[in-house]
Amino acid sequence: MLAGNAFRHQMVLPSQQFLYDYWRSKCKAGCLPSRADIEPYDIHEQLPMISLLEIHNASGRPRFRYRLAGTGFWDMYQREIQGLYLDELPIGDKQEYWNRVLAKIVNEGRPLAGVTRPNTPCKAHLAQFWIRLPLSEDGRTVSMILGFDHLVKYDELPHLIQEREKISA
Repeated sequence: MLAGNAFRHQMVLPSQQFLYDYWRSKCKAGCLPSRADIEPYDIHEQLPMISLLEIHNASGRPRFRYRLAGTGFWDMYQREIQGLYLDELPIGDKQEYWNRVLAKIVNEGRPLAGVTRPNTPCKAHLAQFWIRLPLSEDGRTVSMILGFDHLVKYDELPHLIQEREKISA
């Protein structure tokens, strides 16, 4: 159910690793943490780009709603997204990408991380590093997803990769 160190080492950004380590510290006895286990103060540096997604099942297919979206998402979308469903965001063909990612987290109960382009009108020129972490009220069934995004200019990517290689060596 839970991912391990190999998953952690796939992440490029220290902020992703920090949030993953924090989430892992809240996993007790092999169970997923709940929303109540996450203390905003503990992750205060990530809060502007933190999201909480609720899972709504409609017609046998999950639909994802932003219960919480940090202030950084305003800059990304040029509007408030809290309370909106994923399919209401201006992300074009990325909608199917995110539906697959989030459905996999729900079905497998494991975190995922990656990088993509935001595909929003004013941020498509950036790389979006992301991590999505499952939360559960009963320790097993995913009831919410904790997300964190970090936007990076493409010309900064070589520097990030070099820094990561120095740390790994």
